[in-house]
Amino acid sequence: MRNEIESAEAPKLYLFDTSAILALTDQEEGAEEVEQLLQRAEAAQCRLAACSITLMELYYVALQEKGEDEAARLVALVKAWPLRWVYPDEKTLLQAGRLKASYRLSVADALIAAVAKLHQATLVHKDPELAALAGEVELLTLPLKKPQA
Repeated sequence: MRNEIESAEAPKLYLFDTSAILALTDQEEGAEEVEQLLQRAEAAQCRLAACSITLMELYYVALQEKGEDEAARLVALVKAWPLRWVYPDEKTLLQAGRLKASYRLSVADALIAAVAKLHQATLVHKDPELAALAGEVELLTLPLKKPQA
């Protein structure tokens, strides 16, 4: 059974990690690449997806740093983007467990990586912990944040 976000004829699929979304919304390095992918998706030149746990991560980060109103605004903004939201099923959860057991990943990163792996998506990120997954998942690594002095 083919998943609705998979198709042999469809344009390339990119899965946004939370860090990729924050790169654009916070105007960090890599924002231009994320914006280009959004524009390409609008023109049906690629497909974009995100794992549902990304909503939780976006919400709590904005809530901690900027408050309730900004957190709600961020979620509404991202939900208006041309992304397909993927809600993990049992197969995805078990794949996330395999990745979590094999790599030093947070539960959220393991789940996001599992979605990318199972849907053969390119994982767009700027999270140094995800670099270890290069043999498991195709990665598009945005410029990593420079350490603060």
